[in-house]
Amino acid sequence: MCGIAGYFANFVTSGQSYDGLLERMANAIAHRGPNDGGFWRDDVVGFGLSHRRLSIVDLSSAGHQPMVSPSGRFVLSFNGEIYNHARMRDVLEKTARMASPNRSAGSGYAGLSWRGHSDTETLLRAFESWGVEKTLKRSVGMFAIALWDRAERCLYLMRDRMGEKPLYYGWAGTTLVFGSELKALRPHPGWQGEIDRDALTLFFRHNCIPAPYSIYKNVWKLLPGTYVTISLDDVRQHRLPVPNTYWSILHEGEQGRAAPFNGSDAEALVELEHLSADAIALQQLADVPLGAFLSGGVDSSAVVALMQAQQIRPVRTFTIGFSEAEFNEAGHASAVARHLGTEHTELYVAPAEAQAVIPRLPSTYDEPFADSSQIPTFLVSQMARQHVTVSLSGDGGDELFGGYNRYLVAHNIRWLPSGFRRAMAACARVLPPQVLNTLLLQLSRLNVNQPSDKAYKAIEALAMDSDTDLYRRLVSHWHDPASLVIGGREPPTVLDEMLGRRESGESFEQWMMTTDMQTYLPDDILTKLDRAGMAVGLETRVPFLDHRLVEFSLSLPLHLKIRNGQGKWLLRQMLYKFVPKVLIERPKMGFGVPINSWLRGPLREWAEELLDESRLRREGFLNPKPIRNKWHEHMSGERDWQYYLWDVLMFQAWLEAER
Repeated sequence: MCGIAGYFANFVTSGQSYDGLLERMANAIAHRGPNDGGFWRDDVVGFGLSHRRLSIVDLSSAGHQPMVSPSGRFVLSFNGEIYNHARMRDVLEKTARMASPNRSAGSGYAGLSWRGHSDTETLLRAFESWGVEKTLKRSVGMFAIALWDRAERCLYLMRDRMGEKPLYYGWAGTTLVFGSELKALRPHPGWQGEIDRDALTLFFRHNCIPAPYSIYKNVWKLLPGTYVTISLDDVRQHRLPVPNTYWSILHEGEQGRAAPFNGSDAEALVELEHLSADAIALQQLADVPLGAFLSGGVDSSAVVALMQAQQIRPVRTFTIGFSEAEFNEAGHASAVARHLGTEHTELYVAPAEAQAVIPRLPSTYDEPFADSSQIPTFLVSQMARQHVTVSLSGDGGDELFGGYNRYLVAHNIRWLPSGFRRAMAACARVLPPQVLNTLLLQLSRLNVNQPSDKAYKAIEALAMDSDTDLYRRLVSHWHDPASLVIGGREPPTVLDEMLGRRESGESFEQWMMTTDMQTYLPDDILTKLDRAGMAVGLETRVPFLDHRLVEFSLSLPLHLKIRNGQGKWLLRQMLYKFVPKVLIERPKMGFGVPINSWLRGPLREWAEELLDESRLRREGFLNPKPIRNKWHEHMSGERDWQYYLWDVLMFQAWLEAER
């Protein structure tokens, strides 16, 4: 795991100033790569590339980056891991042997000799032998890559299929800048950093800023599964080409519907275990200590169970505990760890320790980000880093196998006539929260531990006329963010594209999962995981997002995901082979902290300062009235507006840090 940064200018200055810039850009993301760093530039065209390295595979200097290919044509800076790179080497060597059958193995086939065993070197060889797109399609892994072609004088920027690794690019004056995090772009002297109010409206709907947008004008996130080729002429003309797609969830979903899995339950279980075990075996490859996050839920328990099945020594597992019972999963994780025989570490965090993380959030995430589980994710990453350098995570299981409550809400209420749903919603709005909780549990048969907020969301969903309106409401925070952001309008997103298309034969529940894979998963879940881990120098890996496993999930019929009112049916059956059902089956908790009570207690003074009406008016970004209304209702206990308020507070905290 590493950090990359660089620039591509349409003018040339002295080598000394370029060297200083590269160093400043790299140092801004040194937390992503504390073990090593390097720089490379081409003064003829004003191109510079920097790298910060967290050494995971091949700890020697043979893995140093930026790395130049043996021919000298390509220069690579790479963030991530190519899990199947050893298999790719085998193919490259076999091809070289066939091209030069008379060479002996010791001579290096057709000049194919290796400096070390890093995946970076494998990638360079593959790009030279197969080209960019073919190499990307053969790679199994997570990555953000900057590849400079010295012959063609063009830059390739590439991102992995599911969006595990981030990559920003855009303009600092007339210079193209790019990097793993926004903070790597800011040192450029041409940096302007003008806030994009349209992107800000998206933040208040989604609690994150969805790709391809960023909080700044003229700076973009590369979409997952794409690469962009930027030539010298593009930079001189100040234009950004449209990225190319080399892998698409939409395409794979179409393939899955055209040729769906039609085997038995038992056959599906065998295939799931085979693909999961192979993904986990590949992702356990490392030359440094490795472990896993364990909450005791279905997803993380399945990952740890398969890890332990492949290991002789106990797997290192980590969990965070809280004194508030409704947020504490540590006991469940401990029970699973004892059953599997892992070497388990748990840390109980006092409220003050969790709250102490909050001032770090703006610099950790670089742009407004308001998923409050960012706090425990940072804490468990920080704790795990004291023992290991790599940690596997169970993220992705909900999207692939139907685990989110919104899938069950849709599954259980969408068959009701729209008029009847609206009437039920109108009646429900006048009921006390306690009665609403009971209604939600009876209506949707959801197994949730904290239903109060979900009750109000379910009411809103009941009132929607169409499936797509229902989904949009379920995944939204502020429902009219353009009225909140002064001068802001919501630009089109991947979600809007998905709302306008649903293929024949595709169930609404499957459509929701596919949409979540393209939006909520990379923009929220994977952003949270990457930044939290990288902030403390921890590489996080997500086995369920091996693209072969994703493609398998897209071919599965709905009854293998949702059955008997319960999600992740097939994944649960695999887990039950390793862990007794009694240790797993309990209300779904998520991974949160009690923001609602904190805002009424220890965080009140901090929040009051950030939400001060005169301050909001002076800053000129947000309309104070709806914010102050929700703040007063929350303080009185009339409503729980924690998620809406946390969105505003995270923007305000980010804005304060920005200035």
